[in-house]
Amino acid sequence: MPKAKKSGKRKKFNYNLDRKKMKKQHMKKCKPRIENSQIRNAWDDHKSTSRNLQDMGLAFDPNRSLPIQKKSLIRENREKNAPGEIVTKPYVVDQLEEEASRLQKDSKTLSSDLIEYVQYMIREHKDNFKEMAKDEKNYYQDTPKQIKRKLNEYQRCHSEHYKAFMSSLAPQPMDQ
Repeated sequence: MPKAKKSGKRKKFNYNLDRKKMKKQHMKKCKPRIENSQIRNAWDDHKSTSRNLQDMGLAFDPNRSLPIQKKSLIRENREKNAPGEIVTKPYVVDQLEEEASRLQKDSKTLSSDLIEYVQYMIREHKDNFKEMAKDEKNYYQDTPKQIKRKLNEYQRCHSEHYKAFMSSLAPQPMDQ
């Protein structure tokens, strides 16, 4: 009986591959990082993804959780034979709903340089955006529309600060 061709040859090591990097990539693929703390704490590594999500009361496949209204005989039979899904970790859904219902403050803010730039433009040119675009302090050569957008962003993000600034610009009546 003949031998296999390469059975007697010595195995060669491939120096072009980084084994440590390959192992990290494999481990990352097998066990992904779960960003949500409630789901991460309730996750069981010994169960499949669909089983973990089913235990938490979450949907793995959105097409199955919200079926299309068009029904056929096959679907009706499948629904009758499908086992009832039992939620063993309902606290995860409760925590997620509670977290989603909390109001979040708009954390967007502008840099101090941009605030100073917009205030300077308003102070010098009031609401004439074409003149603002021609100003020598317009280093980035913003167009009138871009300056208007920046001003609107300043109004939206720092509304109290903007109102105080505008009231400081208003001419005070002289008392004599």
